[in-house]
Amino acid sequence: MSIGFWQIAIVVILVVLLFGRGKISSLMGDVAKGIKSFKKGMATDATEDSQPKNISENQDSDKKE
Repeated sequence: MSIGFWQIAIVVILVVLLFGRGKISSLMGDVAKGIKSFKKGMATDATEDSQPKNISENQDSDKKE
């Protein structure tokens, strides 16, 4: 049993009736902002990771405490 065109159309119509077009468009705008923010964060992490980190300093300080 596969999902047909009519089942998808009915679900889409129900979602639009329940939430309204304005709510769905604002939700999609928020999702787009989140994706852009995530990509921007990943780009800044890549530039920060270019410098090697000395992990042994952190481990030595944990053992002293």
